[in-house]
Amino acid sequence: MKFFVDSADVAEIKSLAGTGLMDGVTTNPSLIAKSGRKMSEVIAEICALTEGPVSAEVTAADLDTMLREGRYLRDIAPNVAVKVPLTEAGLRACKALSDEGTMVNVTLCFSAPQALLAAKAGAAFISPFIGRLDDIGEDGIQLIADVVTIYSNYNFRTEVLAASIRHPVHVLQCAKIGAHVATMPPAVIKALVKHPLTDRGLEQFTADWAKTGQSIL
Repeated sequence: MKFFVDSADVAEIKSLAGTGLMDGVTTNPSLIAKSGRKMSEVIAEICALTEGPVSAEVTAADLDTMLREGRYLRDIAPNVAVKVPLTEAGLRACKALSDEGTMVNVTLCFSAPQALLAAKAGAAFISPFIGRLDDIGEDGIQLIADVVTIYSNYNFRTEVLAASIRHPVHVLQCAKIGAHVATMPPAVIKALVKHPLTDRGLEQFTADWAKTGQSIL
């Protein structure tokens, strides 16, 4: 499973870039807005930190403007994946941009039929949202499972990019199901490292070693 960082905080992304735990980055208009910076500048800096895909999202609702924005964003760097919403205009934009050789990430997916349409439109990635479905009493993980099954049935090349991940259990569930990618905030990636027994064991090993009075070096 590939790990994407869901953030527009360049400092956080730079910190994670050297860990080997980051295979790409996803952003959205809300994350860019929090940065307080110009989108093109943020995306360019992020793209320089990773060779993996960096999702940059259009903000238009109509097809013509989506295409203009998408072409502008893809010209920022060769590893930009243009992110479009799962609307009719978004699917049309996905088809047009994909036909031009652009990576497209279709976002705001909340049903398996929507995911099927995105694959047929040539999306490189589909982003089903887990947490937001859980918030309204639906099963976000089941959506991931359904999409993985459907794509496998028909050998679609679209990768399932599990989004709206809230905690490490979501990551584990997605990995067991076979999602290709999980995108998550830096805090969730860091939480994957933590386990109280690891901390307790390290404390014991350190204490025992200190009693010997030895030094490895």
